Amino acid sequence: MTELLTGETRAAVLDPLLADGWIETEAGTALTKTFTFHNFSEAFSWMTRVALLAEKIDHHPEWTNVYKRVEVRLSTHSAGGLTALDVEMATAMDAFATH
Repeated sequence: MTELLTGETRAAVLDPLLADGWIETEAGTALTKTFTFHNFSEAFSWMTRVALLAEKIDHHPEWTNVYKRVEVRLSTHSAGGLTALDVEMATAMDAFATH
């Protein structure tokens, strides 16, 4: 099981994500963000890249897609909150969205 992020480590890894539009929700146990693309094809391509990473690291986002918008929620259910896996996934999602 992956350990929960705590203390200074938590702040150090979450602050850049929060500055980039991620929102801490549910008493700090999850991160959410809405990604908006130019069209459905671009959104779906991005989701495909994320899905491949999710399979590779065995950590899957909760998400919904409506046309060019994808709403994401990240949390490590087995740990009961945010872990390094969520940070890795959020960071990759942001990088994939800019390329």
